[in-house]
Amino acid sequence: MTSEPQLATRGTFAGLFLVALATLMYEILLTRIFSVTMWYHFAFMAISIALFGMTVGAVVVYLRPAFFSADRTPRLMALSAMGFSVTSVLSFLGHLAIPFHPDLKWSGVLPLALNYTVISLPFVLSGICVCLSLTRFPSQVGRLYAADLVGAALGCILLVLALRVADAPSVVFIVAALGAASAVFYAGACDARGVQALGVLLVLGLGGFAANNAYLASDQAAPLRLIRTKGSPEVKPLYEKWNSFSRIAVHGDPKELVGPFGWGLSETCPAETKVNQLKLRIDASALTVLTGFDGDVNKLDFLKYDIVNLGHHMRPNSNVFVVGAGGGRDVLSALAFKQKSVTAIEINGNIIETGTKVFGDFTGHLDRIPGVNFINDEARSYISRSKDSCDILQVSLIDTWAATSSGAFVLSENPLYTLEGWRIFLSRLSDNGILTFSRWYFRDRPAEMYRLTVLATQALLDAGVKDPRQHLLIARRMYGQTDSDTPDGVGTLILSKKPFSAADIATFDRVTSEMKFQRMLMPSEASDEMFARIANGRDLAELERTFSLNISPPTDDNPFFFHMLRMGDALRLQRPNQGAMTFNVKAMVILALLLAVVTVLTALCILLPLALTAKSAPVRGAGGYLAYFAAIGLGFMLIEISLMQRLTIFLGHPTYSLSVLLFTILLATGAGSQLSQSVLKNVDGKGVVVAVAMIPVVALLIGLGGHPFIQRFESADTVTRIGLAVLLLVPLGLSLGMAFPLGMRIALATRPDLSPWLWGINGATSVLASVLAVVIAIGFRISAAYFCGVVCYVIALLALAAMRRNLTQATD
Repeated sequence: MTSEPQLATRGTFAGLFLVALATLMYEILLTRIFSVTMWYHFAFMAISIALFGMTVGAVVVYLRPAFFSADRTPRLMALSAMGFSVTSVLSFLGHLAIPFHPDLKWSGVLPLALNYTVISLPFVLSGICVCLSLTRFPSQVGRLYAADLVGAALGCILLVLALRVADAPSVVFIVAALGAASAVFYAGACDARGVQALGVLLVLGLGGFAANNAYLASDQAAPLRLIRTKGSPEVKPLYEKWNSFSRIAVHGDPKELVGPFGWGLSETCPAETKVNQLKLRIDASALTVLTGFDGDVNKLDFLKYDIVNLGHHMRPNSNVFVVGAGGGRDVLSALAFKQKSVTAIEINGNIIETGTKVFGDFTGHLDRIPGVNFINDEARSYISRSKDSCDILQVSLIDTWAATSSGAFVLSENPLYTLEGWRIFLSRLSDNGILTFSRWYFRDRPAEMYRLTVLATQALLDAGVKDPRQHLLIARRMYGQTDSDTPDGVGTLILSKKPFSAADIATFDRVTSEMKFQRMLMPSEASDEMFARIANGRDLAELERTFSLNISPPTDDNPFFFHMLRMGDALRLQRPNQGAMTFNVKAMVILALLLAVVTVLTALCILLPLALTAKSAPVRGAGGYLAYFAAIGLGFMLIEISLMQRLTIFLGHPTYSLSVLLFTILLATGAGSQLSQSVLKNVDGKGVVVAVAMIPVVALLIGLGGHPFIQRFESADTVTRIGLAVLLLVPLGLSLGMAFPLGMRIALATRPDLSPWLWGINGATSVLASVLAVVIAIGFRISAAYFCGVVCYVIALLALAAMRRNLTQATD
């Protein structure tokens, strides 16, 4: 047994709180930045590997006990916090300077590896700081871990607020200033005046630069901004704006007349048509346009030639819901057809503000036109709560390209393309209403359109329709010769709530003939037999099983419409080509490779320290400790991520994944950690076993009862849904928060030499679980990942028995 070290001071608590806050902010902020500079799956990979830096920091502490001695700990905590502050800025600047190659060829491997190494450095230093804070004060572990978690929780809120008023590069400097402030508190706790003074200077300097850059960014004149996106130089935009889940940038010349933008414009559209248009890109990839409009709807006739607007030809004088209003093109389409009203739903408030205010004079202030109503909300969530019905519900090429606001925790789920979502859409259609979805079309294997048709057919079958084919029409607009990275065209699927009439079919036939669109599916004929087989609805399961890609209908428990590569095919050399969607197929390959890399890194974090210390530090009896901390690391992240995936769909807006979900679960786990210290003052009693045993019990109850609970209240108002989500998360978080501090207190009482290594194992398995959760969710279901997490806590309970035997021996 070792003597009791000095107690942690208030400065230590404040320093840990701030460094945890800054680290969580930086982690999610980098994911947001990488979504712009890289493709989102590389961003996911980057963060997963970077977080291993924290584990490396813990392993360094374990392997160098003499250097990280008790008497040097306070000063080293201050220096490592300051190191985090400085390297967070340097790693960001390094990332901007290192070229990114989006292909998977060898030419891109070295820059990618260099990028990942550079961005890991701040996390190594943060890992050292946090590890020392949590393993050097045995009697205060619960309260210190609570400070760590509460700091991380508030970091979620602060990041959302910061990105509302500042650009991402400026927020990097805010994070660095917070890291420096952490060093000031740590230094104050050990009377390191020089370090403290330097920390104050860094806080002032970094904070001042952040304020100045953010102010200039609001005038589109920031000296520090992203200059390369997706591996290519970016021309300075006319306008740029960030929030917690996107970055938008407007490019172009508002005075230049150009050919009208449209992925599905007919070849019969008059060639002399010219318009004023600006391009608005989301995360330097997804594109929408701002169209110059002076109020004369006759100048919008070119929109009548677009295949995405087929529904307007079939349902004149309609009330229209537009999902994903973007720059307002679909709103203009409804105006061109003189529809009765347009409800334009757009999830991104920055896009609405850009189109209606910043460039309002250019676009004609669409929000001021009678009958046009813009809604800033997630479409499915809004429609589920709306009491209004519509005659046309239009969804045109809506994608989820970017890493979501919760960054490393979720990989591109989309609630618009699930059976539950389509049931909501169908319920809001008028008796004669239609739902129109447009997707990319690939000549040889139109997998997206096939999957969309399966989704439509299954939704109709679930609604009691006997013959879905009578309710479906599909047309395509094909381009000329295209290269392998370009889609061959656009397809539009039209679903009618009731069977299409003879007049509907005649209109469809006439318009497609005039526009030279190809009719792929009608109630009585089909140009592609696969569409006919799907729409007949009789052998869907067989078709889904035998098709080379996954075309089964997504559900809320498996909401990954765009990820169609089967998990078993991810590493095959020959993979299906899906043109511009090839990167979605690549994402699955990246995910499989990432799982392999993270698994190897986790194994190294466990085995390498054992090998290096085998002679100097006995490891006999360490199996129970290893199993416990590995199990709670895996279990916590599997449960947390799967809950966030499911509840993000329930709450709707992606901002809630940070400001409500992640914040609540971290705050609740922090409270649970504090509770474990206050209530369970001794770790040798049965109360520890009861506390850990309650975790799988509570998790199982929430896992089994949560789904019907969510379904029951999906159409409730936002405040009610947030309250219900918090109600689900708090009891779970309270129980989850007890596992780590209780285990660490036992370890510090019996094997204090192992404590840094155990913290590192917990961190490594947490990163592994963050990847594993997505793999399980995509390959199976979100709920499968959740219940795997529950099993992990059962394993932890069994491992606790071995740890308690060591505790009994130590106290005898």
